[in-house]
Amino acid sequence: LSLGEAKNLPTYPGPNKMRDCYCTVNLDQEEVFRTKIVKSLCPFYGEDFYCEIPRTFRHLSFYIFDRDVFRRDSIIGKVAIQKEDLQKYHNRDTWFQLQHVDADSEVQGKVHLELRLSEVITDTGVVCHKLATRVLECQGLPIVNGQCDPYATVTLAGPSRQVLHTKVKKKTNNPHFDEVFYFEVTRPSSYNKKSHFDIEDVDEVDKMEIRVDLWNASNLKFGDEFLGELRLPLKFLRQSSSYEAWYFLQPRDNGNKSLKPDDLGSLRLNVVYTEDHVFSSDYYSPLRDLLLKSADVEPVSASAAHILGEVCREKQEAAIPLVRLFLHYGRIVPFISAIANAEVKRTQDPNTIFRGNSLTSKCIDETMKLAGMHYLQVTLKPIIDEICQVHKPCEIDPVKLKDGENLENNRENLRQYVDRIFTVITKSGVSCPTVMCDIFFSLRESAAKRFQGDPDVRYTAVSSFIFLRFFAPAILSPNLFQLTPHHPDPQTSRTLTLISKTIQTLGSLSKSKSANFKESYMATFYDYFNEQKYADAVKNFLDLISSSGRRDHKSIEQPILLKEGFMIKRAQGRKRFGMKNFKKRWFRLTNHEFTYQKSKGDHPLCSIPIENILAVERLEEESFKMKNMFQVIQPERRVLYIQANNCVEAKDWIDILTKVSQCNKKRLTVYHPSAYLNGHWLCCKATADNTPGCTPCTGGLPANIQLDIDGDRETERIYSLFNLYMPKLEKMQEACGSKSVYDGPEEEEYSTFIIDDPKETYKTLKLIIEGVGTLEQEHAQYKRDKFKKTKYGSQEHPIGDKSFQTYIRQQSEISAHSI
Repeated sequence: LSLGEAKNLPTYPGPNKMRDCYCTVNLDQEEVFRTKIVKSLCPFYGEDFYCEIPRTFRHLSFYIFDRDVFRRDSIIGKVAIQKEDLQKYHNRDTWFQLQHVDADSEVQGKVHLELRLSEVITDTGVVCHKLATRVLECQGLPIVNGQCDPYATVTLAGPSRQVLHTKVKKKTNNPHFDEVFYFEVTRPSSYNKKSHFDIEDVDEVDKMEIRVDLWNASNLKFGDEFLGELRLPLKFLRQSSSYEAWYFLQPRDNGNKSLKPDDLGSLRLNVVYTEDHVFSSDYYSPLRDLLLKSADVEPVSASAAHILGEVCREKQEAAIPLVRLFLHYGRIVPFISAIANAEVKRTQDPNTIFRGNSLTSKCIDETMKLAGMHYLQVTLKPIIDEICQVHKPCEIDPVKLKDGENLENNRENLRQYVDRIFTVITKSGVSCPTVMCDIFFSLRESAAKRFQGDPDVRYTAVSSFIFLRFFAPAILSPNLFQLTPHHPDPQTSRTLTLISKTIQTLGSLSKSKSANFKESYMATFYDYFNEQKYADAVKNFLDLISSSGRRDHKSIEQPILLKEGFMIKRAQGRKRFGMKNFKKRWFRLTNHEFTYQKSKGDHPLCSIPIENILAVERLEEESFKMKNMFQVIQPERRVLYIQANNCVEAKDWIDILTKVSQCNKKRLTVYHPSAYLNGHWLCCKATADNTPGCTPCTGGLPANIQLDIDGDRETERIYSLFNLYMPKLEKMQEACGSKSVYDGPEEEEYSTFIIDDPKETYKTLKLIIEGVGTLEQEHAQYKRDKFKKTKYGSQEHPIGDKSFQTYIRQQSEISAHSI
């Protein structure tokens, strides 16, 4: 997902027309990402966000907020894209008009109804028609002001209006009502067996509709909150007198049409959404085996993995699933070594080594992101936190100095920050992950062998990644590397930009460093660091991290901070008469322990050693009527229940806690998916609190897997890419044939592919196309079977607003066909 920019936002109603705007990304109404704040009526964000969506959703929504001088946030407008419409905008820039946001438009959840129209003969022999409306249950209703006490009103709208309502269900957003309401629909003067209604009544019945409104019973003086509605015309019951189905709740049309759609401005987005069905592992064996042997293929350009990089529009598309797949099967180092060595052989100038956006560069970038995130946390996070909190002035551009600032003081502040960050980086070699060191060793050896006359190339080959593409970007945008939760403020962001520029130049080991700076003030500032000791420190650091297999990580005693942040936890009841209430706490996870405290920096209130984490699993919402909860299970069946801020955060915490505890010898194999409340487990109804779990654990990973990666899922993603770019694969086959039989000048249409050995490449392409074709057939059969099994209007496939008229038409056709 790329959040581009907004334009033509409404001006602020005051003397200063500008706004401080930021944008959030939401799954339905749950925020999962937030951009930086930009002061403009046409703010440019230029931010990318990627996540795996861990739950079902209806809308992908984007909200533009304005933050005023009192740090209060107000909504300007939103863009909401229905899940089924995401493919319309797949991977292309699109401008969306911002829409108004109010309580009536913020709707989620679904309702289960049964409707039955019956003919009733009264005591006097008169026939009338009655409608029975059964409200069974709802799912996924929103929580309003921390609570959800829902009830439903049922209305028959027609010439006369009848309104009935259900009982209120306390503290649940998945209420079970199972209440039936009866409405009198017609009183015909005569009875006609051929039809439910006399001719004169048909038009009147067609105008009727049954309306179900969901409300949150509120104690506030403003009244109950609207949660959503459903309107169903009765005419579809003329084809079938009884119907039961699930429906999506819809926003209420409040009739406010006074504002034009473009009054709020617009937002530019580029959404890439993929939804894959992953088969069992044996389906992927041929394609997976072909990919995993890529490192051993001679030349590597004839391998399946390299071919994927050749046909994809962006190298990044290929790099992400390839790196994850090779990491999962422990083959990442030989694969990157092979493609890097091939790239070095094609490089003519040592000064341009690994400078392009090649498959090698993208694969190494992705490997560093996955394997090096914890390394960044322990190296940079403490000082980045300090810079964000202290706000020392560091502006060294004379033109941008604020009133009262001193240029020399600012330079000194900046110099101290650069010195400290440079020192922690160059002394962190022992903490560099082994997989990164092994890759750097391979880069160093390939570069030194290719350019034997350049003594520095062995360093620049490594520094072009570790400094230019790892440390410098992390300093520049710490939020993208999970070093800070949100974007730094503008002043801090400027300080980090200046530090990043200097660190990047220090690590580059270029001959004329002053020439690297277009700004004269940066060249002047860099004179502070124009000493041999800095170059020596860089070389010593690069020597250390590009030496393969030289240390034991277990000897490192310093705890590494893996993740931290506020969450809500339920008291564990350690005191006999203690309250088991919910409180907000600052959680902190290192490779040694999992702790929480009242606020960041306080003394821990509770510490759980990593070896005492026996399982980490999701907790069913029904336990406490709270979303995004998970449980950390400890010895003697003690359980810590925690609620994360959103579904993405919950998944991140579960994944990382599972990862650090996966080697524990006493890990559980079964657990209780619900809580122990009121003397029994809600899931299996067992009464003893020490009863073994009733459900198999999901987080048991083999100890040799370093990252929580699903190899089959990544192979499925690669299959999808090959399938998407099938025309290019076929074009590449043609190029191989052309090169094999014709040794003259290369045809222009084939020149975009790297083909060192046409015969070997052709063989691999043939196997790829066969493997993709087989999987394509399996997917087609799966879709046919799913279509037959999935009933429209079922809980898995509820009827939506756009699709209801389609459903009525289908029912009419089915009825007519059966007649």
